Amino acid sequence: MLINHDTRCALDAVVDLVNTAIAGPEGGPADTLAGLAELRQFVERHDISGVGALGQRDLAAVRALRERFALAFAAEDSTALAELLNALVAEAGTTPRLTDHDGYDWHVHYFAPGASLADHLAADGGMALAFLVVAGERERLRRCEAPDCGRAFVDLSRNRSRRYCDGRTCGNRLHVAAYRARRKEATG
Repeated sequence: MLINHDTRCALDAVVDLVNTAIAGPEGGPADTLAGLAELRQFVERHDISGVGALGQRDLAAVRALRERFALAFAAEDSTALAELLNALVAEAGTTPRLTDHDGYDWHVHYFAPGASLADHLAADGGMALAFLVVAGERERLRRCEAPDCGRAFVDLSRNRSRRYCDGRTCGNRLHVAAYRARRKEATG
């Protein structure tokens, strides 16, 4: 599946946002978007443009958006996902426009000029997820299969076979546990 840079960045931001409410495999904090400092770090980590001063309203709106994006990963079918995304994108006041800023080549912004951070994320993230629906790739929206994880991810592997949010942590941990169980069974 061919995904352009902007769509990939928007998908990464959606996944990261959803995962701010999920405890990691090492039992990390359940909400890593607890305050304005964490929200600012999120904005900087994803190089989100046009974000000015952030306030408690922004934090509350982004946290509410996070819950709606989490529903995208739980959608039963493409119709349910499309309804969710249509509502998100419409409420964000989507206004596609071409732009070339901050050293980036021409690309499309879906959020209106001066949009709030939540509307910015809803428009760009909603459209990125919509592209997956249009391409018939809704099944790429997944949750980690590690029993103690559940983090969201987008499976961009060629054969759609990814099962874990991160093969180096969750996947490796489960493979090592299975290996140890097999060895124990064989010796004992």
